[in-house]
Amino acid sequence: MERTEVVLANVKGEIQLFSDDQKAGKMDISVIGEKLTVYHTEVSEEYEGKGFAKILLEKLVSYARENNLKIVPLCPYVHAQFKRHPEEYNDVWLKEKL
Repeated sequence: MERTEVVLANVKGEIQLFSDDQKAGKMDISVIGEKLTVYHTEVSEEYEGKGFAKILLEKLVSYARENNLKIVPLCPYVHAQFKRHPEEYNDVWLKEKL
């Protein structure tokens, strides 16, 4: 059974994904003001190919929506998903010049 947790300490943190109580993946994030920046998505090798990155992305987006945050997708995976499905993420995607 998969579960996710958002763990923030000050402005930096992680979205963590667990499968059967084993940490299977994470996203490195920071929250400053109304911006949630996602830097990196990582899924452990033994869990690759099971859609776990997508589960992390869904948690990231739902957390942003629940907390009225805009996402800065510095992570290549998140940025690619936002570009592929803009209609799904336009409400949380902060498009700015980097």
